[in-house]
Amino acid sequence: MKNNFDLTGKTVLVTGSTDGLGKLTAEHLARRGAEVLLHGRNMEKGASLLSALKKTTGNDRVFYYNADFSSLKEVDAMAGRIVQAHDRLDLLINNAGIGGGPRGTNERQLGSEGYELRFTVNYLSHFLLTLRLLPCIISSAPSRIINVSSVGQQKIDFDDVMLEKGYDSFRAYRQSKLAQIMFTIDLAEELADTGVVVNALHPASLMNTNMVHEFFATTMSSVDEGAAALEYVATSEDTGKVTGLYFDGKRPEKAIEQAYELDARLKLRELSARLTGIDFSAIAS
Repeated sequence: MKNNFDLTGKTVLVTGSTDGLGKLTAEHLARRGAEVLLHGRNMEKGASLLSALKKTTGNDRVFYYNADFSSLKEVDAMAGRIVQAHDRLDLLINNAGIGGGPRGTNERQLGSEGYELRFTVNYLSHFLLTLRLLPCIISSAPSRIINVSSVGQQKIDFDDVMLEKGYDSFRAYRQSKLAQIMFTIDLAEELADTGVVVNALHPASLMNTNMVHEFFATTMSSVDEGAAALEYVATSEDTGKVTGLYFDGKRPEKAIEQAYELDARLKLRELSARLTGIDFSAIAS
């Protein structure tokens, strides 16, 4: 493994970086000299982390952005603030997300715009954020976009994407994670000649995070293992020339079949553009 993606003078954004995997990854990248943009949805918690990271890493180029990713309006506003304040973005790590919810609960929840909550937070918010930041990412090339997905994937029923019939929170989670992978493949194709690498990964199974503890009775791996895999895919020289892939840890693997179906990806692209009001075909060209 070679970690030769020099972060000196580079700007990175890690969504969902006030806890777990995102927090540890942001700390590691700050220690490596990057300008790190943190994100969370609790201003007090974010301010506390910002202060702590500056002290522990000795890096003053750390900034915090607040937005609740259940609101596409807040995501759009955050993207606008980032574009105004930073003239480059070398690495975007789309990590923020929610799981299946507390064990024993299965209530269908909605985001601010009325879309199913897990589809909104795990997928639509990052679709919107990525495309709003894409001109800056392209102008910073060679640059990278990493979508933190999951080995837990489920085929999307395009007749009931919002799961209004027979709701299951874990199914909602799994289809949102597949949507991330489908977006990864689609966007990588659009950006093939731009110098922007786009990959997705499952960092590790059942890490010891709050999200995992909430839904599962046990853990199987550590946040340190997940961060090592994420940082490998995001910053290694080995992964700097490959794009449109799904990694399980540090290994390229196959996602479920629907991820590679052009018709399904086109349907998802059209749906996402309609729900967010932004189409990446025009931006990437």
